[in-house]
Amino acid sequence: MNEEKDMADARNILAGYRASIDNIDAALIHMLAERFRCTKAVGVLKAEHGLPPADPAREQQQIARLRQLANDAHLDPDFAEKFLNFVVREVIRHHEQIAAANGVTKTG
Repeated sequence: MNEEKDMADARNILAGYRASIDNIDAALIHMLAERFRCTKAVGVLKAEHGLPPADPAREQQQIARLRQLANDAHLDPDFAEKFLNFVVREVIRHHEQIAAANGVTKTG
């Protein structure tokens, strides 16, 4: 009987953790959507002014900043960097598409 209660308690605790994870995942999706809304506006601005889709100096600053934030938050900085690199690659791809749609050729 005690084992059944322990298992039921564990399932209840697990359900609570999963509910929190689901809420966090939803927040992450909404935050990414907002981030990409902003980066799309940046891509349009860059295309309108003939600026290159990528900004390696800015990317390096962001990597350093996010690695420090990750470290402060006790998150693996390597993971944070990989995540940022994934997001930045997608942003650059979008910027290249926006530039091409505006007749701007790839430069840097």
